[in-house]
Amino acid sequence: MSTKVYIPCDTGALAAGADAVARAVADLVTAHRLDVSVVRNGSRGMFWLEPLVEVETPRGRIAYGPVTANAVASLFDAGFLDGKPHSRCLGPTEDIPYLKRQERLTFARCGIVDPLSLSDYMSHGGYRGLDRALSLKPEAIVEEVANSGLRGRGGAGFPTGIKWRTVLNAAADQKYIVCNADEGDSGTYADRMIMEGDPFVLIEGMTIAGIAVGATSGYIYVRSEYPHAFGTLQRAISIAQESGYLGPNVADSGRSFHLDVRLGAGAYICGEETALLESLEGKRGQIRFKPPLPAIQGLFGKPTVVNNVISLATVPIILDAGAEYYRKFGMGRSRGTLTIQLSGNIKHGGLVEKAFGLTLREAIYDFGGGTASGRPFRAVQVGGPLGAYFPDSLLDTPLDYEIFAAKKGLLGHGGIVVFDDTVDLAKQARFAMEFCAHESCGKCTPCRIGSTRGVEVLDRIIANQDRAKNLALLDDLCELLLDGSLCGLGGLTPLPVLSALRHFPEDFSKLAPPQPARTPLPPEATETQPWR
Repeated sequence: MSTKVYIPCDTGALAAGADAVARAVADLVTAHRLDVSVVRNGSRGMFWLEPLVEVETPRGRIAYGPVTANAVASLFDAGFLDGKPHSRCLGPTEDIPYLKRQERLTFARCGIVDPLSLSDYMSHGGYRGLDRALSLKPEAIVEEVANSGLRGRGGAGFPTGIKWRTVLNAAADQKYIVCNADEGDSGTYADRMIMEGDPFVLIEGMTIAGIAVGATSGYIYVRSEYPHAFGTLQRAISIAQESGYLGPNVADSGRSFHLDVRLGAGAYICGEETALLESLEGKRGQIRFKPPLPAIQGLFGKPTVVNNVISLATVPIILDAGAEYYRKFGMGRSRGTLTIQLSGNIKHGGLVEKAFGLTLREAIYDFGGGTASGRPFRAVQVGGPLGAYFPDSLLDTPLDYEIFAAKKGLLGHGGIVVFDDTVDLAKQARFAMEFCAHESCGKCTPCRIGSTRGVEVLDRIIANQDRAKNLALLDDLCELLLDGSLCGLGGLTPLPVLSALRHFPEDFSKLAPPQPARTPLPPEATETQPWR
């Protein structure tokens, strides 16, 4: 029997040199005529160990990492094909503490299966959720999702079942399922990992959604910065079509569901669902007024389910194992698991899937290992570039939608960006305003103009110019952005700004450094270059 060696094809692993490692392994296998097959799997999410090479043995998979192309020969010499010791040997993959302490439901297969092997997917429980869904009435599928407590993982945390029920009950000759894969928040990569490492689970989830609400067509909107994910999805959709899991007769059920993938144009605002729909229709990515909601008038004016990748990829396990099984994970109204993405100044950056209720401190220290620099922790931003900055005193806050909101924070997509004591929170607050000004679609005045004025006000505060007056002006401006913006981009920009002011006021009270005196230009220079 051929020995299987697993080398990730995930973008994170590729950036660390996984392709070179795969070529080095293939060259030695050929040179020594070994009975070895190389499988390009997804990532396990331990990015500080990439490229992570695994070998199948009678004891299970044995992990080695991080592995460079130059180290491959020494692995073979040490007998790694039999799982023997090496300086890079990590032991059985499933026993690595970082993985062992997790509860992987949505990511149960990621890093284990060949992303484009349908048989591999099905041998690990794939399409069991769809099989059960096909035995139920649409109303029963929607109730199963609603009873599970699944909420949107794209940021707002809106109950998925309510959205589906609205589309199910809407009368229309055509309905759509749209997957928001425009993962633009800083420090997030869970959507990309699913699309590159387990694309069939997303396809299955969207198919179940279509059957549940009566939609026969779906689109995956992928951000332009994800070319590998885009290509993997295209191939996976073709495989599903050829195998009868997409098309006019899904799994011989008589139900129809067609799926396509579209590449975005690089605008952060297209992560907002209505701007995404505008872009899908070939228009400029600008938000729409609400109401009507997309569930009533969405893509091409038809009822549309718009869900995030993780939300849709979680649906198959809910249908397979049941709503009660999923509900037993989590706390309060936040049920199931959260895919936490650790990045920034963190020793062990990577993906953690854990039941809601884990604290920030546990995420940063128990999984992340503290700061990569070894310097003291100072701040963490949760929820992307529009999330609040939390100090050490708030690290015992559980990861829960309502608790975070009560602390004036945003859980969002689960991105956690860590900063050590060298960070300047005044500059970070300014960045939030500048980011909003740069990414605004321009449709509403508070966001378009307010963010630009916000940068100017923060510059004056940082320069210690009329501090009290400008702090009051900033407070008014943030109130206007919060109450007057048409979407979350402008409406959430005050969160990082006000949290930085609230928790790190000392960074806003530093005296501006003295500016060097400018050397006067000679008269002839001012005459010939009047713009100076």
